[in-house]
Amino acid sequence: MEPGAQSPRPPAEPDTSHVGQRIRRLRQERGISLSELARRAGVGKATLSGLENGTRNPTLETLWAVTAQLGVPLAAAVGTGPVVRGTAVQGVLLQVFEEEAATFELYRLVVPAGSAQTSPAHHEGVTEHLTVFSGVLRAGPADAPLLAGPGEHISWRSDVPHTYTALGDQDVHAGLLIRYPRR
Repeated sequence: MEPGAQSPRPPAEPDTSHVGQRIRRLRQERGISLSELARRAGVGKATLSGLENGTRNPTLETLWAVTAQLGVPLAAAVGTGPVVRGTAVQGVLLQVFEEEAATFELYRLVVPAGSAQTSPAHHEGVTEHLTVFSGVLRAGPADAPLLAGPGEHISWRSDVPHTYTALGDQDVHAGLLIRYPRR
């Protein structure tokens, strides 16, 4: 680095306080205590409290676990636009579509080469529909994942634990459509 030059700053973390506020409102509307929601979602009470208070940045796995127990799509908590990160998957919620029978969420995903993630079950009847644009992805139910390469499409019921694994040395770029049936 040249004398007098400043080191580059890391990108700022997005403001996630609105996510915590939305989760708190959804939890309270359903009459569920913080302790009970944490137990049902399989997350620590301190983690959920920190999320609701805006002092913790939630992971994608935590958000999916919590929203599944609240019976709402992920968009009800995060809105559209922000990048949400899981253990391996990075997703941007592009659009939410509402129909009489279901809500659909459309994501742009990146799964870095060689990385893997297991996501918790969504609520009953939720399905995922994934199209790979580049790279090779193994995804689907944890006990029977499917394989897709560029231009290929796979679908599965995601009301069970499911995985995403980027195979090979290329990042996976994909589109993901999640269908949440109305309860």
